Amino acid sequence: MWRQLTSMRVALLLLLLLAVVALPGAFFPQRSVDPNAVQQYFLDHPDTAELLDSLHLFDVYSSPWFSAVYLLLFVSLIGCIVPRTWVHLKNLRAEPSRVPSRFTRFEVRGQTRALGTPDEVRERLRVALGRRYRRRLASERGKAADGATRTALTISAERGYGRETGNLVFHLALVGLLVVTAWGQLVHYRGQVVLIEGDTFVNAPLDFDSFDTGSWFGPESQEPFRVRLDSFESEFTVDSQPREFIAGVTLTTTDGSTRTEDIRLNHPLETNDTRVYLTGNGYAPRFTVTDGTGEVAFSGAVPFLPTADPNYTSNGVVMVPDANDGEHQLGFNGVLLPTAAADEEGNLTGSAYPQPFDPAVVLNVWVGDLGLDSGVPQNLYLLDTTDMDQVTTTEDGTESPLQVTLRPGESAELPDGLGTITFEDLPRFAAFDVRHDPSIVWMGVFAGLAFAGLVASLFLPRRRIWVRLVEGTDGATVVSAAALARGDDPGLQRELDRVLAVLDDDRPATTEEDR
Repeated sequence: MWRQLTSMRVALLLLLLLAVVALPGAFFPQRSVDPNAVQQYFLDHPDTAELLDSLHLFDVYSSPWFSAVYLLLFVSLIGCIVPRTWVHLKNLRAEPSRVPSRFTRFEVRGQTRALGTPDEVRERLRVALGRRYRRRLASERGKAADGATRTALTISAERGYGRETGNLVFHLALVGLLVVTAWGQLVHYRGQVVLIEGDTFVNAPLDFDSFDTGSWFGPESQEPFRVRLDSFESEFTVDSQPREFIAGVTLTTTDGSTRTEDIRLNHPLETNDTRVYLTGNGYAPRFTVTDGTGEVAFSGAVPFLPTADPNYTSNGVVMVPDANDGEHQLGFNGVLLPTAAADEEGNLTGSAYPQPFDPAVVLNVWVGDLGLDSGVPQNLYLLDTTDMDQVTTTEDGTESPLQVTLRPGESAELPDGLGTITFEDLPRFAAFDVRHDPSIVWMGVFAGLAFAGLVASLFLPRRRIWVRLVEGTDGATVVSAAALARGDDPGLQRELDRVLAVLDDDRPATTEEDR
């Protein structure tokens, strides 16, 4: 079992399996990335969410089965690399192999004659081999073609040790990637925050809407800075396809220095060791709500979350717990249409474009207990109407739910003396993801090493060339040579011809002995 686990075949299978078991993280929302999406999944799919949660499909990368594959791959690579590295180091220190007794068993071989003594010819061949080959010069005694016993000089040359070195570097880099990835998960932190134009957040756990850390996280690793969202701009094509999103921010550090930056998709704001990514955007209509006593019970902007509609039709909730001294709390839920489209009768049908050319909100009105004092955590983007009653209106003797339609600057009087609601204006909001992961740089280093090692292991040829030099009867030197490569090497014959080509200029006429 150990030999199987530490084989290269099993290591590659485990690497493929790691990619396969990571796939569910692309299909199901992950708590470490978007906890709100996980909560929404539970609301949308209550029957299957519990089962998926028991299988750790919302925490794929910290699940037992993913960790098992990860650790097995780590052990397999270590067990495969260590013995191969030891053997490779021994081969680097060893001399090239001895010249085989017979060259006829090699497909790539050659024979020629050269003027000069075997020592002189061997020196020319040694120079032709160059520094890329490690050489071993030796001599042996054997019978020549005429039956006489003569001393033959030999050359053993090898090149391509970089091929195995590249292979080992590639696998060592994979181990490095596994190590730094695990290290990054242990020391990282990540926070998500939603800012409305003009709002500010501080890089501290309490200032984030959600915050996730590794097991080795320490508060001292958080770099102190402050970010204010000054503006948000977006561009769309005529068919509502997004072209660009730009969040203009001001970064303030502890020394009091400030600088303005633009954050775009895939172009984060970078500080010393933290990155701030732009992950989402939308509209945050600003409302003012007065209760039945005329007191302002709520005033502020509320993010409305875009739906799947490319025209930014958005859903949102306004909670007013302080209305009417808390006895009759107010709640509003509804839809925002950035560019309201209407039918022939004037009824709003949806949004025609994502930019706010003619914004309108359509709200339902609820009165009762919002449940904010129950101690049970609630999603602030959903209105819990369990203990609330929907406000209705009567027209032509027919009672129907009240819907309030407002455009910026408009107000509506609520029935039964509940107060008024005013749609003030329509600022933008942006969602940011703040990440600190010191392993990213090292991941780039090891990825580069893995690529370089892979290129070396694929393209550096592993070759051996053997040459035997025997003095002929006419004073010339008979040169016999053979070459061998590891794997398929179409350039092997060409390489052997290149080495022997240095003898072409002084080659004597062919004799019966050559034949």
